[in-house]
Amino acid sequence: MEVEATNEDCSWLPFILDIIKCMDKDSMDVNQELTKLKTKIQETREKILAMPEIESSPGEQQEQLKTMREKVDTKTQLLQKYKGLCVFDSPKS
Repeated sequence: MEVEATNEDCSWLPFILDIIKCMDKDSMDVNQELTKLKTKIQETREKILAMPEIESSPGEQQEQLKTMREKVDTKTQLLQKYKGLCVFDSPKS
């Protein structure tokens, strides 16, 4: 299963760049930037742990995905069937 990256996924990268820039400056700046990075990493961990189904194994997730796709297919077929049975009057503008 592929995971799409979003801009939010890489939002910690500027912190790393700031740390690299501060390497030539005094250690207080580096410590501040490291603290910001640690905070951002902790926030990211919390977001990951809060994701639904994170505790499920990849096999379980694949099975759930298969089940959901089957439900969508069934509902799509029913929708097509019912669309063919009735003509709905649509208001004309």
